Amino acid sequence: MGLSAPGLGSGLDVNGIVSKLMSVERQPLTQLAKQEATYQAKLTAYGSLQGALSTFQGQMAAMSALSVFQGISATPADATVLTASASTSATPGSYTVNVTNTALAQSLYAAGQTSTTAAIGAGATTTLTFTHGKIGGTAVAGIYPNGSTFTQDATQATGTVTIDATNNSLQGIRDAINNANLGVSATIVNDGSATPYRLVLTSTQTGANSGMNITVAGDATLQGLLGYDVTLAANQKLTQTVAPQDAAFKVNGVSVTSASNSVTTAISGVTMNLLKDASSTTLTVANNTASVQAAAQGFVSAYNSLNSTLKTLTAYDATTQQAGSLQGDYTAQTVQAQLRRTLSSSLMGVNGSLTSLSQIGISFQVDGSMALDSTKLQSAIANNFSDIAALFSTVGKSTDSLVSFVGSSANTQPGQYGVSISGLATQGYVSGGAQAVGTLVIDATNNLLNVTLDGTTATVTVPSKTYATAADLATALQSAVNGTTAFSSLGKGVKVTQNAGVFTMTSNAYGSTSNMSVTGIGASNLFGATPVTHVGTDVAGTIDGISATGSGQILTGATGTAAEGLQVQIAGGLTGSRGTMNFSRGYAYNLNTMATSMLSGTGLLTNRTTGINSTIKDLQNQQDAMTKRLTNVEANYRRQFTALDTLMSQMTQTSNYLTQQLASISSITNSSKK
Repeated sequence: MGLSAPGLGSGLDVNGIVSKLMSVERQPLTQLAKQEATYQAKLTAYGSLQGALSTFQGQMAAMSALSVFQGISATPADATVLTASASTSATPGSYTVNVTNTALAQSLYAAGQTSTTAAIGAGATTTLTFTHGKIGGTAVAGIYPNGSTFTQDATQATGTVTIDATNNSLQGIRDAINNANLGVSATIVNDGSATPYRLVLTSTQTGANSGMNITVAGDATLQGLLGYDVTLAANQKLTQTVAPQDAAFKVNGVSVTSASNSVTTAISGVTMNLLKDASSTTLTVANNTASVQAAAQGFVSAYNSLNSTLKTLTAYDATTQQAGSLQGDYTAQTVQAQLRRTLSSSLMGVNGSLTSLSQIGISFQVDGSMALDSTKLQSAIANNFSDIAALFSTVGKSTDSLVSFVGSSANTQPGQYGVSISGLATQGYVSGGAQAVGTLVIDATNNLLNVTLDGTTATVTVPSKTYATAADLATALQSAVNGTTAFSSLGKGVKVTQNAGVFTMTSNAYGSTSNMSVTGIGASNLFGATPVTHVGTDVAGTIDGISATGSGQILTGATGTAAEGLQVQIAGGLTGSRGTMNFSRGYAYNLNTMATSMLSGTGLLTNRTTGINSTIKDLQNQQDAMTKRLTNVEANYRRQFTALDTLMSQMTQTSNYLTQQLASISSITNSSKK
């Protein structure tokens, strides 16, 4: 019949019928979509919870720092005289500081040159040797008189700079000195004269020991430009513009000198930065109560913010009859329960008068939030300031002043641990034994040493000269070793001492990795034919009666014990019982640990969101499969009802035809009868 649109043949509403049938068929798909929407809402809610918990974790981590609750402020009355800061070891008090003069670094200038790039000298290889020390004498017009003295400072490195045809211009010399990092800064100043360009050398350290001695071996022109020997006026080719000077000041009437304007030793735990000569001010050192108040309020606010998020996600609004996405959710309830359990648990190992948050005014309210009683907090700050930190941070307190808390591990259990030492840590050294130094004349025959220091070996050059005393040579040796880049770049160093000409070179490090040995053409002169060597030993002892692991001066609690990972430093003293170490973890630390665990890749929230994502994926797969099936079902319905429509149309046509035929027959019959 050629019918192609459903319902056009018989008038049957195929689209309407199929649509109604499909609405019934799609009911399971609708239910799946509703389930997916519910899980998507939960996933969004967990995202909000994870964000809030992550913020909370960061806040608790910051509050776990001991310095937050044990801060000490150092405030000068006049900040133009000095600035100051204090560590947690500082003792509160008021100090009068009178500054006579600040510390200065020596500065020298060379004769003027007409060019910064022209070659100076013939280009022969020349060695500049820099040493630092104290100058005995007073310069007149920038020159020290004959008979002035120079005493080398063993704590400052000795080093050399090589000048040759590749860098014998003023610029080249400047750059070579600066690149050598020998405690000297080189610049070029233009004074505007006919020979305007002057090389200016300034010690990078201040203080009386910042005086320079410069030995030049090689090109005569460079010797005449850069040689600097304060003991002979004729050998001072450079002119002093600033004399090296220690800072001189008084603290509460006690005279103090310092090589640096940054003074760390005058007042225990306090660093002062001296700024102005001939001036005075009052320095107030006090407990930083403002930081404790801010931290306590921050703790309360952090908890309340997280608690508010949890309440919103799990609440039921009776007015709107709307439930939070996580109402009745087990995981959200677990987070709430663990928070409250952690905050209501007593702290273990605390050695002080404060053991609960309520003692400093932090308490829970009826609605589950926290509040801070400022009056109670102020009272705790005034009476128990040093104990507040233990409520929040990881704290280790020792009864022995030479035993200090270094660190702990996640497995260290709070508690009180006895510390006993059977052997103190020692340093590695090499000594001449009973043999004194052979000669004080150091030259090319005995100036090279192959030094092994704590496992690192390097060649050390002792400056060639005739030393006045064995002590002078020991000083030069220490500076030469410590100035060797192979050692200084790794933070390694030595101390060289002498007794009746017998040298001992000792590593600055402690423990079994601390070792010293010396070979080379200068070794026998300084340490004899058979030097004595000693490898350092690690500290040995027990923590809580169980053998601990020693590494240098650090003793670490044994694995599998309550003290596992507890690290204490033994800075000296005697063997035997060394008192106790009280170790505790505060609420901020514990909450940080709890939140970190929940947010970890295998944590509570991650596992839950992973499960929800898996469920959503499964629902989406079911919906995809069902959608494909419904497409087939709808197509089948349309085929069936289109066929029915076609059949009904054909039957209608047949009926109409028969009706017409019967009508014709009836008409013919009636006509015949007439």
